[in-house]
Amino acid sequence: MFLRAVAAAFLLSTGCVYAAGTGVESVKFIQYLDEDVALEEVRRGNLDMYYYRISSDRIEDAESREGLKIYESTGGSYSILVNPAEADRLNPFSIREARFALNYLVDRNLVVNELMGGYGVQQISNYGPFDSEYMAILNQLEEFQFEYNPALADRMISDALHGRDASRDGGTWMHDDAPVTLTIFIRSDDPVRKAIGEILASELESLGFAVDRDFGDLNKAFVVVYGSDPAELRWNLYTEGWGGRSAFVRYDSVGLAQMYSPWFSNMPGFNNPSYWNYENPHIDNITQRIYTGNFTSQEQRDDLIRLATVEAVNESVRIFLASKIDQYVVNTGIDGIINDFGAGVPTRFTPINARSDDGSLVIGVKQIYQGAWNPVRGLTDSYSTHIWNPIHDPGLFKHPYTGKTIPIRSQWHVETAGPDGTLKVPPDAVIWNTTTRQWEASTATEATSKVTFDLELGNWHNNMPVDMNDIMYAVYFGLEWGIQTGDDDVTYDIEFTPQASQLVSTLAAVRPTSQTQIEVYVNYWHFDESEIAAWASVGDPAMPWEIFASMEKSVTDGKVSFSRSGASSKSVNWLSLIVPNDAGMIADNLEGFGQAGFVPPGLYDYSDADYLQDRYASSVQWIRDNNHAVISNGPFYLKSYSPESRTITLAAFEDPAYPFAAGHWREFETARLPKITGVDAPVVMSRGDAISIRTDGASHVRYFLSNATGIIMSGILDVPAMHDASAAPGTPALPDTHVMHDTPGDMTVLHADLHPGTYAIKIFATSDQVMRPDFYSGAFIISDQILRPLAEPGGTEQMHDLSYVIILLGVAAVAALTLVLYVRHRQSVLG
Repeated sequence: MFLRAVAAAFLLSTGCVYAAGTGVESVKFIQYLDEDVALEEVRRGNLDMYYYRISSDRIEDAESREGLKIYESTGGSYSILVNPAEADRLNPFSIREARFALNYLVDRNLVVNELMGGYGVQQISNYGPFDSEYMAILNQLEEFQFEYNPALADRMISDALHGRDASRDGGTWMHDDAPVTLTIFIRSDDPVRKAIGEILASELESLGFAVDRDFGDLNKAFVVVYGSDPAELRWNLYTEGWGGRSAFVRYDSVGLAQMYSPWFSNMPGFNNPSYWNYENPHIDNITQRIYTGNFTSQEQRDDLIRLATVEAVNESVRIFLASKIDQYVVNTGIDGIINDFGAGVPTRFTPINARSDDGSLVIGVKQIYQGAWNPVRGLTDSYSTHIWNPIHDPGLFKHPYTGKTIPIRSQWHVETAGPDGTLKVPPDAVIWNTTTRQWEASTATEATSKVTFDLELGNWHNNMPVDMNDIMYAVYFGLEWGIQTGDDDVTYDIEFTPQASQLVSTLAAVRPTSQTQIEVYVNYWHFDESEIAAWASVGDPAMPWEIFASMEKSVTDGKVSFSRSGASSKSVNWLSLIVPNDAGMIADNLEGFGQAGFVPPGLYDYSDADYLQDRYASSVQWIRDNNHAVISNGPFYLKSYSPESRTITLAAFEDPAYPFAAGHWREFETARLPKITGVDAPVVMSRGDAISIRTDGASHVRYFLSNATGIIMSGILDVPAMHDASAAPGTPALPDTHVMHDTPGDMTVLHADLHPGTYAIKIFATSDQVMRPDFYSGAFIISDQILRPLAEPGGTEQMHDLSYVIILLGVAAVAALTLVLYVRHRQSVLG
């Protein structure tokens, strides 16, 4: 309490309004579809910030930046989702080779430099240069050598279609006496994706396809793309865009599964049993091993990531084009912005930590939400999650700059015998039995790991204390809805169950030891113990147990569905607790529970009937008073939602039991990024010359050297320690090549006794404290001639060595020609 009082006094002294856990009293989110209008409103101070990227040409000089703070952020990307379904009429992209050819039909360089104004980086997998897993797969990505080559794409697609009895008649592709028609669903609410779609449509038309352009926003995409049977061919291609993640992640266990694996319910068909579904057991197996920790070392995990990446790029059902460097604008009067490496400015920490003179924030958003608000399989669009995140405090989260798991509402202690050993499970540990539908002593006697969580529970927004029933009900829900017991199992969801089943298959038992402590036993191991804690945090409720119980009744009664796919397959609404009709249904259920004295089967322990009645009544009262059913435990609560004005307002939750004072997250306001401050690599060098690399704030320097045969050498230098670089697995190191450290923290020098030819180099500076690399790429020519000056020192002119110039030009020309011929050969082989 003393620290809270000190923090309050400090904030008041700086003109900020103190509220428990926050720097402001209220946050209003207002929809602004037009980014240019939003930019002007931020500049004028009518908006404090805008949660959407601003085009670089709008803020390119000092005058256009007046009144603004600019924050660059990465984490988002653009991709093309390809429909691979077999259908009644010919779908060219049901053929893997035709899908793969699209990688040569899209000019990624054009996308980055023209459509994105240079604010991006070319990308061919879900992991781009700013992702923590990128270094592990860089060698594999370099092997693909993708370049814009429509002639090659045409040849590859032609070869694929001729095998399906299609022919080109007068330049038009025909099949069964009809033109082969492709439908591209183009996101018209995003200028970059609209341009990508238009360009891709034109490229396909130039190859002889008839192309239908279908324009729309995410709401329409939920119906046409994600909500239809792929075999109906309502779409062949979709211009996808991915916003920043909720947080930066150091060890991404789910990314490959989310983007490429059928089991995760995010690939065409989306696991809807009535639809045609894309299948790939090979990538399912690999990504499930990554997800569930089925590896014995970091090296083995990296190998799995490489295998999954290569398979995914070869399959080309989801084709990545570019990772974004977004620019967010904030008014200069606002302090305390936190720019998460994954989420950017819209991280959960920004509205919690931000400070303004009047104690309020007004944030412009592109959309208030698109989709649905429920904590099971709603809140899947970035617009909704940006608003939800400061409403809910999870048990743990990710550090905004290292991506490591950090405590929020729980501290933990990990004991593990993994990857090969086991620990004893105590006999009084329990598990939910989905057959008898009750808590029982666990039959598991051993588990790989044990995590003891000490919980900071506090109160729900309706002022009811968070208790162990809430924790255990979250465990129950994951087990009950994560296991399908039969075709008639009503506690099954198309999207949630396949994902939850992977987690619950590793859960051996749980053991509450007090009202604020619980032990979790899992058959899961990771070389980073904090990742074991993250996996074991199964009892981390987003809402009170009675809200979950009421949602369950609404879904099992067949009135709504937790997921978009489930709603589509059952022809019901996607449950959204922010919608008054759905909220009223939740309240009606709760009133019925109270009248009947209903005890949900998943409830672990309760003292008396008054406890149940108090819980039901308090949530009903909240819903009736606020016209929504969003109740959580974060520093803000959802005060109001106005569809008419497209606004959502949050208010600070004044809870004496809230564990964090305002300003608690201020340490995240700044991060020292590693920088490559200079690279001395002349275009033409002699054999044995050095490349000097200057860095600032870097812990490591990684380099990759390649020529026409691919990567020939790569290594890592730890700064400031000096040691020889080691070649990456599978890349031969040249015996006379080494990296030495000259000046600690400043200079590294690469010496290479390279054969004459053309070489490309990529250099990455990384830090142990901040997982955001800086990188450099360049090219140079090695000559076996000794380079001599064309004039002697002192200014005395000498005759030019014309023979040397001719040899040098010849080496350059031959090397360049060799590289071009190799790229073309490589592209043909990959096709």
